[in-house]
Amino acid sequence: MVDGARPLIAVLDYGIGNLRSAQKALEKVGADARLTADHGLIADADGLVLPGVGAFGRCMEALAAAGLTEVAAAGVVDAVAGGPPFLGVCVGMQMLFEGSDETPGVAGLGALPGWVRRLPQGVKHPQMQWNVLDWARRPEPTAGLADPAWVYFVHSYAVEAPAELVAATCDYGGPVVAMVDRGRCWATQFHPEKSSASGLALLAGYVAECRSTPAVASGPGETR
Repeated sequence: MVDGARPLIAVLDYGIGNLRSAQKALEKVGADARLTADHGLIADADGLVLPGVGAFGRCMEALAAAGLTEVAAAGVVDAVAGGPPFLGVCVGMQMLFEGSDETPGVAGLGALPGWVRRLPQGVKHPQMQWNVLDWARRPEPTAGLADPAWVYFVHSYAVEAPAELVAATCDYGGPVVAMVDRGRCWATQFHPEKSSASGLALLAGYVAECRSTPAVASGPGETR
């Protein structure tokens, strides 16, 4: 952590999507947020964020081209085990899973079990609207959200994941996974940076979790 008040958060920079808006929103709620592909800075960060907008396959290809595929996957594994928190947003959430019907030949990071499916028939594609979250449970970063919590979605695909991963759904032709959590890894199908007070409250909760990351051993005689 650069100082006690502003945790260093690495927003993984792979040149696609809403990277700058995610960075600015994190800065607004008290983070020292850096757009970066630098492995050293990422290793020193108090938290990692993977935003994403657009097609699943294109985002995975861009992540690989930036040399960040293994870094992102390792960040999820570390967060699940209790290390620095990880936050995935929109396609950045979808990329954490095994793959997507949108681009069947392109593998996801496979850091979490599940698959990305097209939204059900009978509803407009994409879902481009505010929708309310239906909670299965309230992960730590969501403690400050109002109830009901209205958030903003823009997507045509959504994750199918084991029930134990699902923190919240929304109703769009049936329940659609809106947020997952495992350990200190959280991911949202909605856009916190576009979700007004609810989104900023979630990001503030995430930043608070980054402040509280315990020091862990990183090698003989070393701590993080």
